[in-house]
Amino acid sequence: MTVLEDRIEMAEERNELTLDELFESLERTTPEGYKVEIVEGAIFMSPQRDTHWEIILDIVEQLRARFPRRRVKSDVRVDYPGHLNGFASDVTLVSENAEKTPAGLWSCDDVEFVAEVISKGTAQNDYGPKKTAYATAEVPVYLVVDPYQGKCHLYSQPKDGDYLSELTVAFGADVDMTATPVGLVLRTGEFPRD
Repeated sequence: MTVLEDRIEMAEERNELTLDELFESLERTTPEGYKVEIVEGAIFMSPQRDTHWEIILDIVEQLRARFPRRRVKSDVRVDYPGHLNGFASDVTLVSENAEKTPAGLWSCDDVEFVAEVISKGTAQNDYGPKKTAYATAEVPVYLVVDPYQGKCHLYSQPKDGDYLSELTVAFGADVDMTATPVGLVLRTGEFPRD
């Protein structure tokens, strides 16, 4: 049995809604232009801002120069370890051999890189429980882009639910990820600030 199957079985035994049931319900009620995520069982909806989208698009374009389109995802649900963690990360890079699960989702085991562009209302998730979930899932590279600080925080070398390495880079400087599975230098010179 997988971790995900164990979580679903435990939720069903306690008569809780599963991630699938929660997302299905939310799809019917979420306003256009909002992103929905479930972090540790709590539902978060955040509007897509222009600054947010500009940074996401810049990251996607730089990844696309190196990786095929089918490997680069944005706002696509992936379930992560922990209690009811279904994230729609801003940018996700899946491995070359990644295949969707029978439920039609990507597996967190196949995620090689995640980037989150923070919003004021959900920043605590990106720096806290989402970072822990990504490290627990052993996502090799996690990038937090903070347009309020004008900085990128690069986390790598996941071990025991945390990242051993952290690098902070100000907007305008390059984020060197050549020694990671991403294998590129991310240019931040055009990242807008909020």
